[in-house]
Amino acid sequence: MKRNLTIGAMALSALSVMAQQTEKRPNIIFILSDDHATQAISAYGHPISALAPTPNIDRIASNGAILRNNYCANSISGPSRASILTGKHSHKNGFLANWNRAFDGSQQTLPKILQANGYETALIGKWHLISKPTGFDHWMILNDQGDYYNPDFITERDTVQYAGYVTDLITTFTKQWLQTREEDQPFFLMMNHKAPHRNWVPAERYYRLYEDVTFPLPATYFDDYEGRFAAAHQEMNIYRDMYEGHDLKMVTGVDSDTLLYDPWPHAFLGTMTADEQKRFFAAYRERNNAFHTTPMTEKEIAEWKYQRYLQDYLATIRAVDESVGQLLDYLEETGLDENTLIIYSSDQGFYLGEHGWFDKRFMYEESFGMPLLMQYKGHIKPGTQVEGLTQNIDFAPTLLDFCGIAIPDDMQGESFRELTETGRTPDGWRKSLYYHYYEYPGFHSVRAHCGVKTERYKLIYFYGEQIWELYDLQNDPHEIDNLYGKRGTEQITRELKQELKRLQAQYELPEDHLQPGKK
Repeated sequence: MKRNLTIGAMALSALSVMAQQTEKRPNIIFILSDDHATQAISAYGHPISALAPTPNIDRIASNGAILRNNYCANSISGPSRASILTGKHSHKNGFLANWNRAFDGSQQTLPKILQANGYETALIGKWHLISKPTGFDHWMILNDQGDYYNPDFITERDTVQYAGYVTDLITTFTKQWLQTREEDQPFFLMMNHKAPHRNWVPAERYYRLYEDVTFPLPATYFDDYEGRFAAAHQEMNIYRDMYEGHDLKMVTGVDSDTLLYDPWPHAFLGTMTADEQKRFFAAYRERNNAFHTTPMTEKEIAEWKYQRYLQDYLATIRAVDESVGQLLDYLEETGLDENTLIIYSSDQGFYLGEHGWFDKRFMYEESFGMPLLMQYKGHIKPGTQVEGLTQNIDFAPTLLDFCGIAIPDDMQGESFRELTETGRTPDGWRKSLYYHYYEYPGFHSVRAHCGVKTERYKLIYFYGEQIWELYDLQNDPHEIDNLYGKRGTEQITRELKQELKRLQAQYELPEDHLQPGKK
């Protein structure tokens, strides 16, 4: 039947259509942990995670997609977070290293674009960009790295110390915001956990969770670093460089309540109450006493330290997994899961004893790679496996694409929406990734370097020392055999150097960013 509409009726009809389109835009919940290795997420199938599973984080993969080849652009916390927010490499967003300068909050970011397109935006938890957040209607952030116990939270109005365990508090504040948000608006929410960042202090209920578990020692734990200059000169070895008090909770002797070396006591026991400190030492006493009363060789002590490290690291993740479970349960109970895109990731990967290391920074796989799991009902099929090369500069373009918002031309990442929705890698998808780490000199003495990765090969250039490394990941997945300069590698070396130059030109890398000391 033909209908005649007045101007007013047509206006109302247009508003109705706009409202329907707005309703169809997904809510977005981005869960970002700190230093969470893929080896410690059981959906990725590593032997370590088989002994310390993450069933709730795995739910996201079961309900949606797991990305198998996701990488960061610069494997360190602040720069990675800046790339996630901007969709750009470090040299473009200006945040090259953790301590060089505050993040430029005046620049274009994902939350600002979503905010301008009708989204309510919120950030709760770790920020770590030496600046106040911008683009968020509500923010409540930890001070710097944040404390595991009784942490301070900063808002626009004040700084308040809250009693409790940091992971639990972030979860509580996140759920509170969800219950008080504007229900007629789509929302973008970042829940940023501190854990499992150094110094890996578990929730009290999990102090002894893995004390009887023996985790498998990595094949490269006692790596001699032959043929790898930068690897030989790092300072991130578990059994040589970890702080025995601060990191490993070791004490001065039998029945002692005094930690060995702890350079940051205010960031550990300093925020605990006297009773919390007593319960902490009591929980570790039996194991610490056994260390002091059991004769051990140097090699056995190195292995003991590895077990202590993993016991605590993985115990902090148990609380993160609980947090994810509580959030997923809330979304399902309220029906919000029906139109919410949920992402779980970390700011980069992490070493769990590979090459004898903890921490990140290197372009080697364990720190370069980062977990990424996504669910979005009706759009991403349960159990989807994504194999294409993706990177954290792609996160912002991808989320804008899912929201139907134009991707700015100056974002350097690409939307991988199609990969998650189809489970296939398009023919024209990228074949290589660019990486650049700047922070030298700095913590752990990892030399500045850049590089290119393809599906099979990786070329790394430590430009301060003018040293190259080449790895065949298919035949050498542990990256211990540097092939650079060896007979038979001439052609692949030429090709990778050309590709490295092409990527640097594509991403408009300034020439002075290949000079030592650029930060």
